[in-house]
Amino acid sequence: MSYYDLLETINAEIAKCMKCGNCQAVCPIYKEDMAEWSVARGKIKLAKDLLEGRLDYTSRIEEIFSLCLTCQACAENCPCGVRPDKIILATRAAIAREKGLPTIKKYIFTVLKHPGQFKTGMHLGAKFQGFGLKKVNDTQLVKPRLPIGLDMRRVMRPLASKSLLSQVSEITPVENPKARVVFFTGCMLNYIYTDAGHAVIKALTANDLEVITPKDQHCCGIPVIMSGDIETARRIARYNIDVLSRYDCDAVITHCGTGIDAWVHHYPDLLENDPDYADRAIAFSEKAYDVSQYLVDRGGCRTPAAAMNRTVTYHDPCHMVRGVGVSTQPREVIRRIPGVTLKEMKKPDRCCGSAGSFSLTHYALSSKIRDKKIADILAVSPDMVLTSCGACRMQIEEGLYHAGCATPVHHVAELLASAYEKEETADKGNQRAHHKTIAQMVAG
Repeated sequence: MSYYDLLETINAEIAKCMKCGNCQAVCPIYKEDMAEWSVARGKIKLAKDLLEGRLDYTSRIEEIFSLCLTCQACAENCPCGVRPDKIILATRAAIAREKGLPTIKKYIFTVLKHPGQFKTGMHLGAKFQGFGLKKVNDTQLVKPRLPIGLDMRRVMRPLASKSLLSQVSEITPVENPKARVVFFTGCMLNYIYTDAGHAVIKALTANDLEVITPKDQHCCGIPVIMSGDIETARRIARYNIDVLSRYDCDAVITHCGTGIDAWVHHYPDLLENDPDYADRAIAFSEKAYDVSQYLVDRGGCRTPAAAMNRTVTYHDPCHMVRGVGVSTQPREVIRRIPGVTLKEMKKPDRCCGSAGSFSLTHYALSSKIRDKKIADILAVSPDMVLTSCGACRMQIEEGLYHAGCATPVHHVAELLASAYEKEETADKGNQRAHHKTIAQMVAG
């Protein structure tokens, strides 16, 4: 039985903890409040007490276990190899079974069970968001007009007027493709950062990869997993596996740590006891790649001919660097772009404090953690901040805004795609000049 289904299945993981406190040195939340229950060691003790019946599933316990970014810094720093993130997710699932979900989450996750309803809701949200949000000066950001479940200090990117999936063809062909890949967009690129989605497709096709972007794909389900609604998460996982199974592909390409973590780890864990989906989940996990990872490790990332002349710094998303071990590949992509200088910040893998909905439900704490990341960025004074996660991007954009800094934040694929586009523009200009010269010679 999966650790999502029965807290007892995580008992062996709990027993591995020797209570050394090494997790205190790296936990972003513990560094802010210095409370024992906020660090992995404290939460593991509480999970053990719940398991052994010494504690009840109270609202206070629910709140304590919500105070985790699942950044996996504690797991990386643990000398005993404990996976506190798994213990915390198993406990959140147990809490959800015992207490049920909060009303607002229950409603949102009910909609997520139905991809058609979710897409309609996001379309209506994009159309009418101006009633609740207003533009922030001359930026691309918006903020609440009135309290609508968001902190009034919050600034963010609005929903795009049209989703990425409504803008692109299901198949983007190339001549003599080296491989055929499926692009899993997730929600952030589909509904907010659509330019980054176009950039991913451009980066792949510029490397002779045929791209399939399934129109029926859905949310990765990670927000549901993080909240403990395991049955809805399984429903979403099965749905996405069914959609992608329609296509003969060499790889599944994602653009963020959340998306790739879903395919590589969470879907196999969720469906390990499902006779119809367990093997299929494992098969997809073995061919899921972040876009930078695939281009560098499998796709032979081509060096653009055009120089971009930028000084950039790179932020490692937690679920990328610690979740699936992808860190060198985005940097290799950056280094292959002529004219780009990479300046590493002090702690590039420091959590930005977003963790999806955590930045909504715990805004003040999330902001304190975010501001440490912003200080690291400002210390290297880049022309541009690059990352590989839409949620991290939005968090960093907000932090830079509050710091009075207009430095743009982009996905790695956007800079690479811009270099390829600049190269193509130069080639077309050279061709036009060549044709003009020939025409002049003929006329002369």
